[in-house]
Amino acid sequence: MTNVLEINDIYKNYGKVQALKGITLNVPKGSVFGVLGPNGSGKTTLLAILLDVLQYNSGTYQWLDFQNATEARKHIGALLETPNFYHYMSAIDNLQISAKIKGRGEDDIDRVLKIVNLYERRNSPFKTFSLGMKQRLAIASAILGKPDILVLDEPTNGLDPVGISEIRELILQLSKDGMTIIMASHLLDEVEKVCDHVAILKKGSLITTGHVSEVLSDQDIIEISSENTEIISFLKTLPYCKILREDKIIQLIMSENYSIEQLNQDCMHNHIVLNHIVRKKKSLESKFMEITQ
Repeated sequence: MTNVLEINDIYKNYGKVQALKGITLNVPKGSVFGVLGPNGSGKTTLLAILLDVLQYNSGTYQWLDFQNATEARKHIGALLETPNFYHYMSAIDNLQISAKIKGRGEDDIDRVLKIVNLYERRNSPFKTFSLGMKQRLAIASAILGKPDILVLDEPTNGLDPVGISEIRELILQLSKDGMTIIMASHLLDEVEKVCDHVAILKKGSLITTGHVSEVLSDQDIIEISSENTEIISFLKTLPYCKILREDKIIQLIMSENYSIEQLNQDCMHNHIVLNHIVRKKKSLESKFMEITQ
């Protein structure tokens, strides 16, 4: 898969505060790429830099299909902040203003309203819209003129479950239509359900990046216990085990090529009898906490 964006060693400081610390990653063309991390991790700062809204201190980035950032900006739709529309104007009138500001998409308004499922409410004042409808109108504004790339910052922030579901379905549909989507979120569930690639940030540093199925793999947790006090020392000698919790019930994860039966056999050979052994599915939330902590 070819890349649409390459980021190399980007640093951004606010005085003595390092907001971004050498971020390097690639965004595959046609992907839904999630930038995941707790609040304050640098997600919004990174997106603002990529949109040429914010200056950075060092490093480089390149939108590979375009000659420079100015040219790329003409092909990128973005939603970085709370939707800013005129409350007493209709959806269609607000989009006409947005199209004039952007310099594109004046003949595209009906299409985008249908995509975001607001065409039937096109003449309704913005103030009558629910929060989810307002967010969908903002995305409609962002995709005016059929941009190749869509950049979203916390697109479901503050929405109720229905609104979150609507935005998810919209993002997936836009992806199916061939658009590359880069979205920042602090919600693991949102990224896991929508994105195919992810980068995890923490305090301005890139912790890991890759395909969602690899980065957020839900390895099983193995719980064991034994009356033998040497069990912890022995487990630490096993190259295929990583201990997560040392307690009466020991929690560990094992390399994929090894089984519980192998673990039990190795313990028996070293005169350690296991009186408890259980396999538990590891949640994605546990994996995320493990990565970011």
